[in-house]
Amino acid sequence: MSNSQIPVMDPAREQSLAQVTMLENLIPQTVSYNTAGHLLIIGPEDLIRLAAAELEGMASRTLVATEAVTSQDEAHLDKVMAAAEATESLPAYFSRTVSLKGFLGQFQAFIKVDGVEQELAPGAVRRPHYDLVLDLGQQPVLNLELLPPGYFHVGDDADKLAAALAQLPQLIGQFDKPRYVKVNYDICAHHSSGIDGCTRCLNVCPADAIESVDHKITVDPHLCHGAGSCTAACPTGALSYDQPTPAILKDYVKRLLTRYLELSDQRPAVVLHDDSAGEAALSALRQLPGGVLPVALEEVAVAGIDSWLATLAWGARQVLVLTTEQTPETLLTLVRSEHDLVTTLLQAVGEPAERVRLISTAELDQLDTILAESAAFAELPIAAFGKDLAKRDTLFNALDHINGASAGSTEVLDLPRVPYGTVSVDVDKCTLCMSCAALCPSRALMDGGDSPALKFTEQACVQCGLCERACPEKAITLTSRIQLDREARQTEQVLKEEEPFECVTCGKPFATKAVIEKMTTALAGHSAFAGDALNRLKMCEDCRVKDMFTDILNDPEKQLRV
Repeated sequence: MSNSQIPVMDPAREQSLAQVTMLENLIPQTVSYNTAGHLLIIGPEDLIRLAAAELEGMASRTLVATEAVTSQDEAHLDKVMAAAEATESLPAYFSRTVSLKGFLGQFQAFIKVDGVEQELAPGAVRRPHYDLVLDLGQQPVLNLELLPPGYFHVGDDADKLAAALAQLPQLIGQFDKPRYVKVNYDICAHHSSGIDGCTRCLNVCPADAIESVDHKITVDPHLCHGAGSCTAACPTGALSYDQPTPAILKDYVKRLLTRYLELSDQRPAVVLHDDSAGEAALSALRQLPGGVLPVALEEVAVAGIDSWLATLAWGARQVLVLTTEQTPETLLTLVRSEHDLVTTLLQAVGEPAERVRLISTAELDQLDTILAESAAFAELPIAAFGKDLAKRDTLFNALDHINGASAGSTEVLDLPRVPYGTVSVDVDKCTLCMSCAALCPSRALMDGGDSPALKFTEQACVQCGLCERACPEKAITLTSRIQLDREARQTEQVLKEEEPFECVTCGKPFATKAVIEKMTTALAGHSAFAGDALNRLKMCEDCRVKDMFTDILNDPEKQLRV
């Protein structure tokens, strides 16, 4: 993540970038691919034959023709005939329908023969998969924004074909890459005790690397490109980036800003960009204007709304999020959604919405104008909160800091479908069974400890819906919103409380009056609770067991049955 290629005309920036480095994960997790060079080639008959003839060094080559010859040009046909002779011994199939799944070293292929799907495997060795796939069809077999490693779709692009033909023979051996994302199931709000909850991460991955398996969010590290969209979408921080970790990234940004402010008398604008196309676009500028601090990321979505607001709170006058033509559309959709939210928040607290701005590479020629406009923004005081806060705590600390320095708003923003909000309880229906508190992944809902009560802290609520779906009385309603009043948002509220019901034998409090009344009413006609047995429902667990044994000891017939 080097910024060394970016032109410099700002001494404070030059020194800051040279003196502040991003710390590395000391024990980075990696994922390995192992390939032997077994290649599957898909596409028109003539093109796959020509390509196969160029790849004699592969361990094996399997051909699947999806259509007939594409050109009747005589010179072309002569080349095809020569290639066909050179590859006539290769296993070859014809199928208009081909499906694939997998990644480098582990591709599974399926074709349809007479309407029946069958799996293909390299004939040269006994193995169930291919290592590499070359797709020469006009439409790719795998229609993903970020394709799995080892899959090359070139269509009829001669340059892409030449690059693939040169690269394929090199992809033999073991290859390692970072394991970008980790999952903390302790705070995941996706599923609990048979109840479905949050699904925000499932539809935002441009590589289709995330799915729910046995009700658990699973990230396939072999398919994951490190786009960061899942971590940005996750409301609890259960999905987090690992290289760099959220704490490492925030630490770097905070130290970079601190050093810059020590060396300069102006507040910088921070440009968040990816370390490939984004860095290339910045490097192509004749000069990067003064007052700009570039921060390179694997993808721009690695830093989400919490990072944007924290960057402002730590001293940046503006955050610019640079997208490129290579930014996947799924990522763009997510980033735009996050930007819409931060725009609403900034305006609500009396700050210019342009403090956080999305820019494309086409807008880089307007960078001087953008910076001139942001230079007029009032300076915010520097926040003191640190880098080790959880995701939501970072966001709210930054928002509260900016709000306190500006409007000091106590407004409640009603916002649809955001992972922030409140819970309301119908006190007439609620029996304080605590099903909701038992399932709450963020501890927004909690029991009353020694007294029958249901308590709620709004700042912790992620609106996952587990509590609402788990409530047997259907007494819970969720409302997505953002409460700008810090005290109201952080104060523990009592949603319902009752006097405890005391055991009729020993006097020990063990349930609520509402629960006991509901149980006795529901079970009054049950044969197991006929007569005095119904009274056991009003006893604590210890006295109930004692009463049952006493009843058996006093009844000879029951003793015989036992």
